[in-house]
Amino acid sequence: MNPKAISFLLKSFLLTAATAWHPAMAQTSEAQADVKALTSKPAYQAMVATMKAEHERIVDENIMLQQVPAPSFKEAEKARLFAKLLRQSDDTLDISIDPAGNVLALRRGTGGGLDVVAVVTHMDTVFDEKTSLEIKREGTFIKAPGILDNSRGMSSSLAIIRAMKAAKARTRDNILFVGSVGEEGLGDLKGVKYLFLQGPYKGRIKAMIAVDSGFPEQIVYKAAGSKRYEVRYRGPGGHSYRAFGGVSPAYALAGAIDRIGKIKVPQGTTYSVGVIGGGTSVNVIPGEAWMQVDMRSASNDDLKRLESAFLDAVKRAAEDENAARSTTNGVIETNVKLLGDRPSGNTPSDHRMVQIALAASASQGWKPKLDSGSTDSNIAMSLSIPAITVAEGVGNYNHSLREYLDIEPAQSLRALQLPLISILDTAQWQDD
Repeated sequence: MNPKAISFLLKSFLLTAATAWHPAMAQTSEAQADVKALTSKPAYQAMVATMKAEHERIVDENIMLQQVPAPSFKEAEKARLFAKLLRQSDDTLDISIDPAGNVLALRRGTGGGLDVVAVVTHMDTVFDEKTSLEIKREGTFIKAPGILDNSRGMSSSLAIIRAMKAAKARTRDNILFVGSVGEEGLGDLKGVKYLFLQGPYKGRIKAMIAVDSGFPEQIVYKAAGSKRYEVRYRGPGGHSYRAFGGVSPAYALAGAIDRIGKIKVPQGTTYSVGVIGGGTSVNVIPGEAWMQVDMRSASNDDLKRLESAFLDAVKRAAEDENAARSTTNGVIETNVKLLGDRPSGNTPSDHRMVQIALAASASQGWKPKLDSGSTDSNIAMSLSIPAITVAEGVGNYNHSLREYLDIEPAQSLRALQLPLISILDTAQWQDD
């Protein structure tokens, strides 16, 4: 190998090694020092003391919000309650509900500008209106659908607003507290899409902090994009005995699911057949069978490749069924509908917002790490607006009937400080 080739390979190796070990993967000493300085200020300690004294109120509001059903597209009642609680928390806020259904609460800064730092917490849940929202308590655990995701997010915003008011905290930047709609499932980020692309704050949001359920050590700085599809296979149907041998949408659907399940994807790219349906009776060849599919990746290229493989599987399954059985009475037809399209993006790992969030998590006793996810932050990141998603509580089993929130006071207070520190730093807190 000639010297130039060796030099090129050596430089490539060093560049790869430098990229793999990026100092921003851990909080920098500057961010650690800044968080230590911020949290040691008497005014900050006063905010923490307010939240500590109000712990039971925070829990009560958490439950109050959780008790209002709010499946995606049906958040209006919860929005009205959240707006009411915002007014009670700080009567100086400029509160409104926009045409998309988002609750907006503007806390004015001292800078006099029009730009805002958006603090967004979604109001919708994955549960339908028939789901029992009964609360069950076991020690410091509160178990109930939606108790963590994301009524905790809303109650934490209320707690932070009151703490800032009690300490007379001033920020240079305006802060826009948002209760967003349509974050979950087929909501397809409806609320933040309107907020960033159509609403009165279009072009005015300089940074965004999404406060959402998760784990306090996880700082989401990378947006996993997603594609969600509904696929319907239709055929002639018929009596299960007399029409036996004819094509069936059920077999086409089964064939598609089998093909999809065999798609190989790289680390960080996922897919799931989440919902299936069809048929009218056990003794009827169905006239229709359908599924809804979710695909995600933090890489646009990997997501495109997965989407292409998925669409090919859907097409081939119909062709296989039409070739396998009689089409005398009709063929299998396919209808493919895009239900959701969430863009990907990221905030650079060495950005101050990311570094401060990492340091904030560490300051409260967790071992922070960078992570990716699909949250309201996707829209901001896709527009190259600095954004992160941070947790505000400790719990688990989101999106399931086993969902729980741990309200042990000391731990709960530590978790609440993660978004508080990020908000104060990003909005340029003025403690003078």
